[in-house]
Amino acid sequence: MTNEETLHLFQEAEALLKGHFLLSSGRHSDQYLEKFRLVENPKLLEPICESLAERFRNDNIEAVLGPTTAGIILAYVYARILGVQGRYAESEGGVRKLRRGQTLYPGTRILIVDDILTTGGAVRECIDLAKQYQAEVAGIAVLADRTAGGTDFGYRLESALSIQVESWDPGECPLCKRNIPMTQPGSKNLNR
Repeated sequence: MTNEETLHLFQEAEALLKGHFLLSSGRHSDQYLEKFRLVENPKLLEPICESLAERFRNDNIEAVLGPTTAGIILAYVYARILGVQGRYAESEGGVRKLRRGQTLYPGTRILIVDDILTTGGAVRECIDLAKQYQAEVAGIAVLADRTAGGTDFGYRLESALSIQVESWDPGECPLCKRNIPMTQPGSKNLNR
């Protein structure tokens, strides 16, 4: 699936929003990729996941790891497509952990999956979690990379959609300077 085909699916799902947004990273942006518009529609989501999973088909993936919240759904979908188990990194005390009896064995080849890459915080937390278990990160797959390839985790990164979306520190935001009302989408700041 090409970048343009993926962009079309994001648009069809009405997942590419325009306005003034407070991102979970604390930065501001005039565009927001609402992954749940895709996640709620398997007809649009699954072809994207299948395309990304195929890029890792020959990498001997043994488990897929995704962070809460949408990453759990994505980990399940990728695991199903690749015929492996899913693992879910939940936040506990501000740290990603495997809970509910889950584990990773040393040397397990994992694929880390996430929804929208902006700063890479959730992916880095999953990499740290994998290192705690001495698992081997075989690669990272994201639905959309807002940095258009500008983030290096030290591991292979594949994205279905690569798009440069500008964001600003709050003090430098031109939308704030024009007093444009802001929306705070997402779920990172909800009580857990």
